[in-house]
Amino acid sequence: MIYAINYDLKRPGQNYEALYEAIKSCGVWWHHLGSTWLVDTSLNAQGVWGRLAPHVDKNDFFLVIGVTREYQGWLPQEAWDWINSRSAKMAA
Repeated sequence: MIYAINYDLKRPGQNYEALYEAIKSCGVWWHHLGSTWLVDTSLNAQGVWGRLAPHVDKNDFFLVIGVTREYQGWLPQEAWDWINSRSAKMAA
């Protein structure tokens, strides 16, 4: 499944490197937008959040949500290549 991980990190200057490493540990990832990652993973949404939660502050906001085959936007070609190559793993 492909999940979008979206966040609003509320502590400027905070070192979130452990969070980024936790995101990367979930599976094959894509990160072309500042506060959005896509992850191709065998985990469910709860499993993804379980890996991330220990690395966030209580005032940060997160959304882990399944990606569907209904998408559109303006991205570099390499981003579309990554997304399109995994469309079979997306929810209908």
